[in-house]
Amino acid sequence: MKKTTMMRGMSILMVLLALVLVASGVQAQAADNTETVSAYTKIGAGLALAGCGLGTGLAQGPIGAAAVGMIAEDGSKFGVGLLFTVLPETIVLFGFLSIYLM
Repeated sequence: MKKTTMMRGMSILMVLLALVLVASGVQAQAADNTETVSAYTKIGAGLALAGCGLGTGLAQGPIGAAAVGMIAEDGSKFGVGLLFTVLPETIVLFGFLSIYLM
């Protein structure tokens, strides 16, 4: 793994940690406000969907490249390549599930 990719990932984690800390501090100050709780629920569901989308995108890149190479060598492996390419898409379904469960 490249050092710049690892640093970018660590930066994203730090930003998310800062957002969680700020959100928990604000929620502690306005614990009885139902509108604030509802807003934080929607923000959390959106962040879950965004994380699932990013994870899917990062996973599908190398898988798609490998699937294309596999199909180029042996055309009968199309079904297996398609299956491996579609598997990360199920991660996004978990993000959508979090939206509908809120």
